[in-house]
Amino acid sequence: MMSTRTSSLALYPPEGFGAPKDRRGHASGDVGLPPGTEVFSADNHISLAEDIFYERFPDDLKDKAPRIWYQDGAYLVGRQGQTFLPGDFSAVLMQYDDLAGAATTNIEARIQELHEDGVDKELAFPNAVLALFHFPDKDLRERVFRIYNEHMADLQERSRGHFYGVGLINWWDPKGTRRTLEELKALGLKTFLLPLNPGKGEDGNVIDYSSTAMSPVWDEIEESGLPISHHIGETPPKSPCEFNSVVVGMMINIDGFREMFSKYIFGGILDRHPRLRIGWFEGGISWVPWALQDAEHLVASYRHMFNRQLEHDIRYYWNTHMSASFMVDPLGLQLIDEIGIDKVMWSSDYPHNESTFGYSEKSLAAVVAAVGPEAAARIVSGNVKEFLGLQS
Repeated sequence: MMSTRTSSLALYPPEGFGAPKDRRGHASGDVGLPPGTEVFSADNHISLAEDIFYERFPDDLKDKAPRIWYQDGAYLVGRQGQTFLPGDFSAVLMQYDDLAGAATTNIEARIQELHEDGVDKELAFPNAVLALFHFPDKDLRERVFRIYNEHMADLQERSRGHFYGVGLINWWDPKGTRRTLEELKALGLKTFLLPLNPGKGEDGNVIDYSSTAMSPVWDEIEESGLPISHHIGETPPKSPCEFNSVVVGMMINIDGFREMFSKYIFGGILDRHPRLRIGWFEGGISWVPWALQDAEHLVASYRHMFNRQLEHDIRYYWNTHMSASFMVDPLGLQLIDEIGIDKVMWSSDYPHNESTFGYSEKSLAAVVAAVGPEAAARIVSGNVKEFLGLQS
């Protein structure tokens, strides 16, 4: 398929977009999609506004519960008034948490805000709650995840099909993995967020996802049939930066994808668990041809040193198991033949700074211009529905 090269600069005003809390959606017309296409953002975010962990912990554990509170324009998570979030993260939250629909308090306002921006449905990832990925007490961590999942399921039910929440699971203990996945499915959640940085196991060593010791966890994930979601945001800068540190951090966020992508393939995870499905979110799609090309070159260069041979060629793993989301990625769309129309999902990333909120109509029209209406419908709607198992 031929695609046209459209510079992302054509979408961006010279003065930038400003804070999301100051933007407004203004979808007004036909972007060229086939009639009846439901625009489904594959990657949005939601801030937790209610103090649900404290409220739902038993009385004898309330003093150990993480707290949620509002401060200086952001919903924070922490304990005893001390946030678990780094300063840069809190500053970013302040750019959008004042939007009517950005937090969990008003699902109707959220639906309306997205509708005005031309978005009909969404898959929503956490914001500040990610700070609880490495909550030190693992039993309490699982309790926190359970409460969060229940809250997302309630929002999902009240949204009447407009909102789908991403759940959280136990990844450090196979019995806990089975337990939390069963709970997740019973709640009606369709996918879960698996951290790129899994932290330390009970032995004090950093967990290696590709180790044989982790196979029982992957067995449970595979058996559940739920797709795995990975998201950028866990790769901090390797050294301090005096100026514009937020953007420096964002520029390296995708680094974690390449490591995990490599472990799935070269670490044998997908050979041992051939029914896994993986989604890569918010990292764009232009990294994919680059990663595939590098992986193919490394196979040719190092195969003689492998202590475990691959069962398939590199592109088999991508084509069979993986897909990725993007917001604005003209280069990725230019390379769509290398990636696959059915392997990419458009997203708004509402309400983040880098989201298309306020100009989603232009972003959607650019997808149509690059690949044509029918293929665009798959990218902005059909593929994420298939990923979540929502196709009729």
